[in-house]
Amino acid sequence: MEFEVSSELLQDLKIDKGVMTLMDEEQQHAVLERLKDRHCKKSCGGSAANAIVAISQLGGRCFYSCKIGNDETGSFYLEDLLRCGVDTNLQTQDPSPGITGKCLVMVTPDADRTMNTFLGITGELSLDELAPEQLKASEYLYMEGYLVSSPTGKATAIASREIAEKSGVKTVLSLSDPNMVEFFEAGLREMMGSGLDFIFANESEALKLAKTAELSEAIEYLKQFAQGFAITRGSKGSLVFDGQKVIDIAPVAVKAVDTVGAGDMYAGVFLYGITHGMSFEEAGILASRASAKIVTQFGPRLATEEVQALLIA
Repeated sequence: MEFEVSSELLQDLKIDKGVMTLMDEEQQHAVLERLKDRHCKKSCGGSAANAIVAISQLGGRCFYSCKIGNDETGSFYLEDLLRCGVDTNLQTQDPSPGITGKCLVMVTPDADRTMNTFLGITGELSLDELAPEQLKASEYLYMEGYLVSSPTGKATAIASREIAEKSGVKTVLSLSDPNMVEFFEAGLREMMGSGLDFIFANESEALKLAKTAELSEAIEYLKQFAQGFAITRGSKGSLVFDGQKVIDIAPVAVKAVDTVGAGDMYAGVFLYGITHGMSFEEAGILASRASAKIVTQFGPRLATEEVQALLIA
């Protein structure tokens, strides 16, 4: 649920700007009360969902495992996911009794995004939501780092990685948010296991994980955990490590109005690229163009025709 707000309102609400903060239902309801007169843009979300939708919009085949409650928000979530052409465990499983998780995304005039999340039933994501046969038939498993904040979510991510490894499926993790790295580093390392095929991180997350202020040191550090990785740097572009060399992907100059979903878009488009015959550099260039496009509008995703137009631009 996305809102335009001022930095002063965030200060007034005592909300940390630019990061994701977990809250309980009562706290979130109080924030919603303050935002009730503002326009709200709703979409089925979550970091991994945004990336998966981008792949689907480009024509890739995806499956998304998640958990929703038996409520109006849960019904909206499933309908929106299906509208985006994504297959999901929700098509064969009944919603759970409980409240569907909600993320309040507050966008300030500097295009920064601040997120307040009540996980609800989503925090109870478990092995019951995994679809092992679909996972085994996949080329890549994509895990979002936000799962680390939920004990059952983290356990499910670890189990999915283990299934993937045994089945020859490549493993990918997005670090998701600087707060996940700062407060759940040990859990993220558990999710990584003995090593991944690919990691997505923004510069802040990479630096926090490596406990350094030097990007070159963070690059060397990430090489310990993944065969390849991408580090997004906002207006500075991105860096992609293909297992042998670090490739500097030039930025696309745009005026940003909303950075929500930019990293998710980058990850989804990049994964589409490398599963459809592109080199890491070609996929990085396409992903850079896609993420630059999405920050010029309000909301976490583009219309399908806009995403597909990137392939022929």
